[in-house]
Amino acid sequence: PKVISINYIGITPLITYYEGLEHGSNGGIKRCVDIAISSVALILLLPLFIIIALLIKLSTPGPVFYVSRRSGKRGRAFGMYKFRSMIKDAEEQREVLSEKSDVKGPIFKIRRDPRLTKVGKILRKYSLDELPQLINVIKGDMSLVGPRPFPVEESNKIEYEHIPRLNISPGITGLAQVKGRSNLKFNQWMRWDIWYIENWSLGLDAKIIMWTIPVVL
Repeated sequence: PKVISINYIGITPLITYYEGLEHGSNGGIKRCVDIAISSVALILLLPLFIIIALLIKLSTPGPVFYVSRRSGKRGRAFGMYKFRSMIKDAEEQREVLSEKSDVKGPIFKIRRDPRLTKVGKILRKYSLDELPQLINVIKGDMSLVGPRPFPVEESNKIEYEHIPRLNISPGITGLAQVKGRSNLKFNQWMRWDIWYIENWSLGLDAKIIMWTIPVVL
């Protein structure tokens, strides 16, 4: 059957016609798995959430959570939750640090970010700052596994061949994260994301979740 796919370059929609079915990762089984695992994980991790929240509040002024505007499926913007790992006015200093990004391309990432708090360094090292994204998964903004969502302003800069990564829900973890995390160059990162989309299966998702554990540890 003919399928109409709508992709985006920034806010500009591109309509593509092709033969085939909707991508398998959009299926109900993946969504059910996401909700089940995320719900159980949130219940089990509640004591850890409370401890992290107390450490953040006691160490530096500011909110416990940081909400980042990210591009989700079909380019739809949503608020991605993270435990705050930086000083209160971190966004105001971003422009000054933009030239020091360790990733060449439209993505801004610094391994030794001077804006990190003492607690934030520990949260980042063990990816504990990402745990609140389980809430995003339950809300339907994200999936457990998928391409990492870029900030809206950075997503608007990606090239045409990278647009397919916006066709599925972004994930807390993904193939690029277990294959190198911050050590990957931007183009390598994008190639892993596209490979994941083209080869998706529930089995692959399960493997990526299992691979994520030793990578974080």
